Amino acid sequence: MELWDAYDRNFKKIEGITLIRGEESSIPKGIYHMVVFILVRHVDGQYLLMRRSPGKAYPLYWEATAGGSVLQGESAIEGALRELREETGIIADTLEEKERFVEDETHSAYYAFVCITSCDKESVILQEGETCDYKWADKEEILAMGDDELLSQTMRKYVI
Repeated sequence: MELWDAYDRNFKKIEGITLIRGEESSIPKGIYHMVVFILVRHVDGQYLLMRRSPGKAYPLYWEATAGGSVLQGESAIEGALRELREETGIIADTLEEKERFVEDETHSAYYAFVCITSCDKESVILQEGETCDYKWADKEEILAMGDDELLSQTMRKYVI
């Protein structure tokens, strides 16, 4: 069972409330769980794209981010570093926060980060059941991808 801390729309933790993954429909209005996503840019300017596994929602779409829900007791940075490591094998020293926003319909409080890495581009590790392929792409390729190929459209604004 995956447990989450509860937050208000200003990203302030609400003490005494624990949320449970899979029970999002029962989260009261005005309460959110924290979600992080990370755009990975190599020092050479290319971005990491991960292909979603066939069994997931939006199968075989490319994602320009790693990410997921922050676990109970984790900060946004800790959750982002964990998700990045789990989904790509990349160990980042620092992340640059780009944006925070809430989505009322999903009860999610989002943090968007960018990771600049000098990792060996062939060392990316796929997370079983989550991703089935990866590639490095330049800005032009990402911006040319349509809604039927690229799932994480939000991150396009950080592609420089």
